[in-house]
Amino acid sequence: MKKNERIRTAEARRRANRARKKTIGILGGMGPEATAYFFDLIIRNTAADRDREHVPVIIRSDPRVPDRTDAILHASESPAPMLAEGVKALRLAGADFVVMPCVTAHHFLKDIVAREDVPFVNLLDEARKHVRAAIPGIRRIGLIATAGTVRAGIVRDAFAGAGIKVIVPGEDEQKKVMEAVYGKLGIKAGFTTGRSRRLILGVARGLVRSGAEAIMAGCTEVPLVLRQEDLAVPFIEPMRIGALACIKKAGYQIKKRRTG
Repeated sequence: MKKNERIRTAEARRRANRARKKTIGILGGMGPEATAYFFDLIIRNTAADRDREHVPVIIRSDPRVPDRTDAILHASESPAPMLAEGVKALRLAGADFVVMPCVTAHHFLKDIVAREDVPFVNLLDEARKHVRAAIPGIRRIGLIATAGTVRAGIVRDAFAGAGIKVIVPGEDEQKKVMEAVYGKLGIKAGFTTGRSRRLILGVARGLVRSGAEAIMAGCTEVPLVLRQEDLAVPFIEPMRIGALACIKKAGYQIKKRRTG
C-alpha cells in the first residue's frame, strides 16, 4: 500500500472511531454535589492520558426540580415535566443518551421517557446486573435511601426478578436517614462529616445485623459519607456502577486499577 493510501486509510479509521463515540448527558441538580460526584466518577474511571481521550459530557444541573420524595410521599408537584424539559435540553445540546444521578427520580422515569423518547442508563438496572455478576448467590441487601425511594419500592422491584430481597430500615432508623440527608446539618446542606456520617454509618451497621449481606446506597448522597472501608460487607454504589456503564456506552475504556 502506498504512503498516501495508508494515510487515507488511517484517517478513515479515525473518523469511523469518532463516529462510534457518544456524548453523555447528565440530568442533575438532585442534588448538585451528587451531580458533581457522578461527573468526577466518569473522569476518574475513564482510561485517558490527555484531555482529548476523555468522554464528552453535557451536564444540566437544575436544583429547581421539585423534590422527588415530597412528590412520592405527599403527592406534591411532580418533577417529571421539568425533568423531561431537561432531557430535551440535553438532546438539543448534543447528548446521545441520558443518566440521572438521583435514584429517587427513577420512580418518574417512565413518565419522563413518555414525554421525551431518549436512551437512558438506568442506575437500578445497572446495579442489579452488577450485583448478579459480582456477588453471585447473594439473597439479601440492605437499602439506605430516602423515604420516597423506600415507599415507591423501585429498588425492591428492580431486584425482585433476580431473587434478591431488599431489607429496609425500621421507622426510627429511616428517620435518621432522612435527617442525615435533609437535616440542617445534613448532606444536602453540605455536611458530609460529623453527625450525618455517623447516622448513615449506624443505619448501615444495623442493616447488617438484621441479615443484610451487602449495603446499597439507594440515595445518591449516601456515597458522599459512606465508603466500602466502613463496612464488613460489600457496598453497592449505583452511582459508581452507573458511571462505568456510561463510559462503556459512550464507547470509551474503563481505567484499569493499579495493583501495586
